[in-house]
Amino acid sequence: MLGGGEGTAAGAPQQLEWKFSQVFGERAAGEEVQEVDIISAIEFDRTGNHLATGDRGGRVVLFERNDTKDHGGNRMDLERMDYSIGRHPEFHYKTEFQSHEPEFDYLKSLEIEEKINKIRWCQTANGALFLLSTNDKTIKFWKVQEKKVKKVCDLNVDLSGAIGNGPVVCSSTSTSSKPCMENGGCNENPFSYSSINTSLPAGGVLSLRLPVVANNNETNLVAKCRRIYAHAHDYHINSISNNSDGETFISADDLRINLWNLEISNQSFNIVDVKPANMEDLTEVITSAEFHPTHCNMLAYSSSRGSIRLIDMRQSALCDTHSKLFEEQEVPGTRSFFTEIIASISDIKFAKDGRYILSRDYMTLKLWDVNMDSGPVVTFQVHEYLRPKLCDLYENDSIFDKFECCLSGDGIRVATGSYSNMFRVFGCSGGSTEATLEASKNPMRRQIQTPSRPSKSLGTLPRILRRGGADSSGVDVNGSSFDFTTKLLHLAWHPTENSLACAASNSLYMYYA
Repeated sequence: MLGGGEGTAAGAPQQLEWKFSQVFGERAAGEEVQEVDIISAIEFDRTGNHLATGDRGGRVVLFERNDTKDHGGNRMDLERMDYSIGRHPEFHYKTEFQSHEPEFDYLKSLEIEEKINKIRWCQTANGALFLLSTNDKTIKFWKVQEKKVKKVCDLNVDLSGAIGNGPVVCSSTSTSSKPCMENGGCNENPFSYSSINTSLPAGGVLSLRLPVVANNNETNLVAKCRRIYAHAHDYHINSISNNSDGETFISADDLRINLWNLEISNQSFNIVDVKPANMEDLTEVITSAEFHPTHCNMLAYSSSRGSIRLIDMRQSALCDTHSKLFEEQEVPGTRSFFTEIIASISDIKFAKDGRYILSRDYMTLKLWDVNMDSGPVVTFQVHEYLRPKLCDLYENDSIFDKFECCLSGDGIRVATGSYSNMFRVFGCSGGSTEATLEASKNPMRRQIQTPSRPSKSLGTLPRILRRGGADSSGVDVNGSSFDFTTKLLHLAWHPTENSLACAASNSLYMYYA
């Protein structure tokens, strides 16, 4: 773990060799990708046994891990017994459902996209899965559960000739004339399926049997929307985060952060409001927010000026003041037109133990110690090779791309995406290596590994470390021409194993080491 430098002082961790595991939704050569199929959110649940993705079409797709079922028993119990499974995580498609639909705000004459911005897993209960999903304006609380298929049997009518298990349907219209009786009855079989035997035995029926609803072993996955949290944000929602208390969560837009109770959908509390009295005085907006993983009263949010604020909800109802401010001082003489744009933080993540915060801006990844607000502990150079191209990036709006970041479960490695469907993995400890891989079936095809600068363990680092050498201005980190149209924005690290899930357009790639 990162905390206190333990686990890193003994030496650099073993170098990882990343291998391809699975791909879902692989695009065929020359196949055109539909806009609605592009993945816009990825999230593992706390156990790592389930994975959820959201797309621009408002759908949520769930995957379930299946490689642990072969060993019997709970995976956590096996790990406690030092049972070596020796297999990488394998997932299979579980179900999907339509989470959001396109809407129109008639008061503001504004179209609301169905695109899923974020997905967050909630605590499971009674074998059911719970998760939150949000688009720009509305958050929904979903319950996904296996339900047994019930069949009606022991009928008085012989349905053996019917197709399927559905009810027998009468035909309301007919193209042929049928002889009818005076009372309106019909001499012919009134059912759609002529093969069904509906004749009564000679002498009539001695007794009528009541139909019985029978349970069988068949199950069907059902997704049900339990709550809808709406009409609380004037601006686009960029983040949602669960609290460790299992009862509340936050949602953040450009200017406000609201606190919700999972069971109450018609009321929320505004805990952060950065909107000035005069909008002309607005200097920064909220870009991301996340609850502390273990302290239910602590949360952090980032801004477009490159700062991270840690707040304690016990201080006041409206958290106008922060407990700590994390920001890197600007180097004199380096300010330019693009300085504030590239300093904007697109994503923040807490380490599992809550000791460190990982932040991603356009050029770098930064690791912050919550006990040291003087500057980041480590800075990883991700897009330094693009600095000479900032004018071009500004003209085609690529400079505003929002890349996500993630940490490994043990906290000693971090990862983020880049252009040309590349993603980069960095080691946080001294003497570790970094890897650049491509989201494809052959991730090592364009892979390079550059030794990181030797350093001390994280617990003893007094000042900033910078990693990543100078790169060519005309090519990417591998010496290849970069492609701004293919970008890997979303990725997630398995909570307990070295496994990564990456979204490249409409395809979900999974890797293990």
